[in-house]
Amino acid sequence: MKHRYSRRLILTGLALATPAVILGANRWLPQDLPWDLPDSVLNSGEWLSSRMHRLIGRKALAREYTTQDISPVFRTNGATLPKSPQWAAAASEGFETWRLRIGGRVKSPGQFSLADLKSLPLRRQITRHDCVEGWSAICQWGGVPLSSLLNQVGLQEDARYLVFLCADKFGPWQYYESIDMIDAFHPQTILAYDMNQDPLRIKHGAPCRLRVERQLGYKQAKYIMQINAVATLAGIGDGNGGMWEDLAGYAWYAGI
Repeated sequence: MKHRYSRRLILTGLALATPAVILGANRWLPQDLPWDLPDSVLNSGEWLSSRMHRLIGRKALAREYTTQDISPVFRTNGATLPKSPQWAAAASEGFETWRLRIGGRVKSPGQFSLADLKSLPLRRQITRHDCVEGWSAICQWGGVPLSSLLNQVGLQEDARYLVFLCADKFGPWQYYESIDMIDAFHPQTILAYDMNQDPLRIKHGAPCRLRVERQLGYKQAKYIMQINAVATLAGIGDGNGGMWEDLAGYAWYAGI
C-alpha cells in the first residue's frame, strides 16, 4: 500500500499548490462522485487526478509501448478461478454459451456472445498495468472498444456510469466496478478477450475483462458477466462504486 499512498500524497501536494487548475477543470468532473472530498485529505490527490485527466482531454491516451517492451511475466491478482455456477458452466464449454448482458439505463438491452464481440472491429494496444500493490507489467491487449457496444444498445439521457458485475467473489462479496461515461467512451477502453495475441486465460479474467488504461489495476474488472448503465452509484453495494472501494476504502477514481 505504500506505493499508492506515496502517489496520492504527491498528488495531494500538487492539488494544494494548484487551486486554479482544480477549479478550472471542475466542469469536466461528475458532481456526485461516490466519496466526500472534505472528509479526506488523501482523496484530494484522486480529485486532482480526475480533474487533470479531464483538463488534458477526454481522449488523451495512456502511453502505448512496442512488442519489445512486453513483460515476460504478467502476475495474477485477486481471484483466478470463479466459483459462479453460470460462469463455470460456460467455461466448461469453451465459453460458447457465455453471454455478456448489457442493461439498465439503455434503450435496447442486449446480449453478446464471445463470437459477437470478436465480429466487431478489433483494437490492439500495448499498455502498462499498474497495480495498487506496487507492481507493474506491460502487455498487449486485444478486444472490442466498449463504445462499440454502447452505441449498439444506446444510452438513455440519465445514464452517467457503467457498473461491471463479475463472476468472481472475495468471501461473500461479489466483485464489481464502475466507471463514468468519459472513460467508457475513451478510445483505449476495451473489453479484452485476448492477451499477447493469445486467448485470454482464465487466471487473467476469461472470457473478457475490462481495460481502462488510465486507471489502476483494480478498476480492470475480470470475468465480466453483465454491464449496467445507471444514473447513480447509490444503492449498489455500499454505494462507493466498487468492491474494493466498499471494503478497503480505495478511491473510486484511480487515475494514473
